[in-house]
Amino acid sequence: MTAARILGAARQASVLVVGDICLDRWCVYDPALSEASRETGIPRCAVVSTRTTPGAGGTVAANLASLGAGRVSVLGAVGRDGFAHELRQALQRRGIEGDRLVRSARLQTFTYTKLLRAGSGVEDLPRVDFVNAEPAPRSVERRILKRFTALAGDFDAVVVADQAETDEGGVVTPAVRDAIASAARERPDGVFVADSRERIEHFRGVIAVPNEGEARRACRRAFGRESLAELHRRIAGPALVVTAGARGARLVDGAGERWIPAVSLGPAIDVCGAGDSLAAGLALGLAAGAGVEAALRFGIIVAGVTVRKPGTGCASPEEVLAAERGELGGS
Repeated sequence: MTAARILGAARQASVLVVGDICLDRWCVYDPALSEASRETGIPRCAVVSTRTTPGAGGTVAANLASLGAGRVSVLGAVGRDGFAHELRQALQRRGIEGDRLVRSARLQTFTYTKLLRAGSGVEDLPRVDFVNAEPAPRSVERRILKRFTALAGDFDAVVVADQAETDEGGVVTPAVRDAIASAARERPDGVFVADSRERIEHFRGVIAVPNEGEARRACRRAFGRESLAELHRRIAGPALVVTAGARGARLVDGAGERWIPAVSLGPAIDVCGAGDSLAAGLALGLAAGAGVEAALRFGIIVAGVTVRKPGTGCASPEEVLAAERGELGGS
């Protein structure tokens, strides 16, 4: 199935993104304005402009919207704070439904603040991240489960974004993973794609999309040795996709293991969000009716487009079609 056919069918596709829906704040600072604080004597970081975009699962959703998916919605948890307001605005600007986000005063909105030097645009200072170090309250988990159970059947595809790196995880708790596995069992023809930084071996019935390092660590945690075939059997989903950056991805399914090479589009500018954009393209391809291999090739092209942009970029249909033709960069 070609990219053009996937993009054409995508206009009728609906996708729900579940998990850690974050806010990315891109703050440009000017070193020339870094005078010392009168109170402490510590030099200030003088931010002169700020741009906000959806992050983590929000990056998946933003790419789905940019590619022309007919309906994109997110389900996650945010605080009752200003960052939640900024996140909702960032989603709304992209036509993404954010009204299913669960709000709680016992959380803070998962936020990445990235400091870019004025003039160069280089991120050269430590990030300021707002994270939740404790597990989500049970009341939040119950509301996530209730909304997921009610919503999952309304969408052609579900993408899970398990971004949190704390021991307990973020929104995607064991109970939420169980609900996703149940939904996948009830809809054997449905599309369920999961990306998890620290817990991919605990998912069941989904197309898992770890990168090489995540897959190796998952194998060692699960059974003490590295075997993608065994990891695929353990997750028991239609396929396992192990991403490998500029080299492409390894696909493991009922037909065995094989490499799906990347398309050469020139040097990467920023690989941040590459996995999110690949997952978005893969899920959209599957929702549009493509087979796993064709959908993965589409996802690889989408990721190849986005890494040629600064920050967590998104791919447009025109860029994807140009990339497939080899007209976007070196091939």
